[in-house]
Parts: sequence; structure tokens; C-alpha cells
Amino acid sequence: MSNPNKHIIAIVVFTVFLDIVGFSIIFPLFPSLLEHYLSVEGADSVIGKLIAVLSSIAGDDTNAVVTLFGGVLGSIYGALQFVFSTFWGALSDRFGRRKTLIVTLVGTCIANLLWAFSGTFTVLIAARVLGGIMAGNISTASAVVADSTTSENRAMGMGFVGMSIGLGFILGPAIGAGLLQIPLEVTYSGAAFALNPFSIAAFGALALNVINLIWALKRLPETLPEEKRSKETSFNPINRFKGLQLPGVFRVNLLYLIFMLGFTAAEFTLTFMASERFGYSEMNLAGLFVYIGLIIALVQGGVVRRVVPKYGERKIAFIGLAITGPGYLFTGAASSTLMLYIGLGCMAVGSALVMPTLSALISRYTSEENQGLALGTFRSMGSLSRSVGPIVGAGLYFLYGSASPYLLSALALVLPLWMVRTLPDPSKQSVSASD
Repeated sequence: MSNPNKHIIAIVVFTVFLDIVGFSIIFPLFPSLLEHYLSVEGADSVIGKLIAVLSSIAGDDTNAVVTLFGGVLGSIYGALQFVFSTFWGALSDRFGRRKTLIVTLVGTCIANLLWAFSGTFTVLIAARVLGGIMAGNISTASAVVADSTTSENRAMGMGFVGMSIGLGFILGPAIGAGLLQIPLEVTYSGAAFALNPFSIAAFGALALNVINLIWALKRLPETLPEEKRSKETSFNPINRFKGLQLPGVFRVNLLYLIFMLGFTAAEFTLTFMASERFGYSEMNLAGLFVYIGLIIALVQGGVVRRVVPKYGERKIAFIGLAITGPGYLFTGAASSTLMLYIGLGCMAVGSALVMPTLSALISRYTSEENQGLALGTFRSMGSLSRSVGPIVGAGLYFLYGSASPYLLSALALVLPLWMVRTLPDPSKQSVSASD
């Protein structure tokens, strides 16, 4: 990667990092959010009726109600990312990366400002909806990386994007929990727009987003020249997917979707399993996610960029899938802390190898003017999995026990392991604008 592009990659990494921080900063606040809005709005409010529905499903299990509540908010966010990843990616192909990214950064700032003044649960939902829509800009950020790297070092660039995602998931919840400790005295007035006990956390996220926006405005150049832009942009999702009937693209997207469904199902149930089997406290659970996140960040930021040029994306993706399988089995069967950490280590290393290499393959299979659309579609598969996987994992957990999500996730790897061996060699494939 040439020196002029290093600051571009840095901006992209920071943007993606803040997207994930904005997504995950609210995680440790879910129990307090539920308690606050239910207490001030009552059982007849929107949140009161939602809690009544969740309680009818989970019975008297308070932890299950809180988890289902978090899952609802998380699914809303993930579903919107799924829809808008492709939208923002296609828009950036038509009008340029910089303009699209700036629009989404402004929207993210507005979403966090709205959260800071969420006097009611309805306004909080509106803030999360807007945040989910704007978080689809990870596809545009990935397209900037594709524009700024060669085919040979693209996996390295995507590895840095993956590293920023891992770090975001580490620091987001920690920032949210830390900012929640800062006291803020508020009096509930019933007004839709008012400060709430979580406003400090929201202002913290807003401050990071404003810094990112200013940095992008000053330092981020346009990476897609006008002559390479798509001449037409369809906002019909079916038509947008039809535009990606390229060798390898469909198979990589399907492979990624299957892999991420299993991974998110296992990831989501981890806190239940660790609490049930080992009696883990909140600090113990935080340690697990820091452990996973650090491994992902180190592998994607250091290992991937060294091994992919030597062995190729397909082989590294296969190795990653093969490592992840035993990780699921060890974690699901864990009877000791050591066994649990070995399993989670395998899961983290495997996923850290799979995600950036598949992303790089999508980019290499696609022509320059369709990079945003292709990477947006790819990212939307991850968002779709984060909408469905947690629900599937939680359902399996409560129906068949704590080991069942991990066993199913391991079995689900059989198809991706076969599919990755059938992918075309990107070095022997040339995709031009006319294709």
C-alpha cells in the first residue's frame, strides 16, 4: 500500500470502529434501560406492552426477559444494516464514496443526539432505527479500502477493517459501562425529548462521531473517480442483487451468510452458557469478550496481511473455517475455564481469518464501478445473520440446552468448507466494466 493511501485507510478504520462502538456501547445498558423506561412510563406504555409479551415467552426468568429485550433492539439495528448496507454501497458507486460516507456520518451524529435526548422509549427506538440505517456505511467504508488497495494487498486492507470491528466490540461495551458510572440527575417530565440517565453515554458516542466527521471532512479524498462510477443506480433491492451475477460472488455471499449465522448464534448464547455453567459475573463475562476481541484484532491486523499474499484468500479462508469448527465443539462441551478459553480462542482465530479473506474475494471478483454494491451486499449478509442468528441461538439454548447452539454451528460449517474449495481463483479471473 502506497504512503498516500495510509491516511485513507486510517480514516476508514476509525469510521468502522466508531460504527461498532456506537452499536455496542448500549449493550451493558440494556437492563438499566428496561428498568428506567418501564418505571417512568408504566405497564400501559409501549415498553410496558413489549415487556409483557417477552415475559409471556420467558416466564418469570428476569435474565431471559432482559436478553430478549436486548435481542429485539439488536435485531432492529441488524435488520436495518442488512437493508441499507447494499443501499449505501450502490449509492457510493453512483455518486462517490466521500459524499455517501459524509452523509452517513452526519446521520450517525443525529442518531446519537436523538438518543441523548430520548425522554421516552419511543424516541429511543427512533434513535436506534436511524443509527441502524446509517451503520450500513460499513459497506461504503469497505469500498474505500478496495479503491485504495491493489488486488494483492486488499486482504490486508480488509483485515484492518476487521480489526477495527473487533476493537469496537471490545471498547464499545466498556465505554458504555464506564460512562454509565458518571452520575446524571434527571427528573422525568413525560416530554418526548429530554435528558435521561443514559445521556452521558450517548454524548460520549456523539463526541466520537463528531471527531470522525470533522476528520473525514478535512482528510478523506474521493477514491472513486467519476469515470469509474456506475451510470445507473437502482434502489430496487432485487435489481441490485441481479447486478451481481458474477463468478464466485453469489457463492461467497452464501458462504458468509451460513458461517455468520452459526457464529452469531454461538456468540449470542455465550453469556448464558458461561453464567449457567461457571457462575460468571459481569466482569468475568467482560473478560471473555475482551479475550475474543483482542485475538480477532491481532489476527486481522497482523497475521492476515502476512499469510494471504503467500497462500491466497481461498486457502486462508478454508483454514479459518477448519479452525472454527473445533472451537465450537470445545466451547459447547466446556467443563472447565481452560477448555472454554481454548474453544473461544479457536473460534476467534478462525473467524478472524475467514471474514477479511471473504471480503477481499468479493472485491477481487467485482469490477471497479460495482465495488460499493458488491461489498454492501456482502456486509448485508453479516447484518442479516446478526438479525437472525441470535434468535436461533437463543431458541436452541432454551429448547435443547446450552451445548446445542455450538453443535449446530459446527455442523453448519460442512457446507462452507465444501463451498470455499469450489470458488474460482481470483488471480485467473478478470472482471471488467463491460462485464
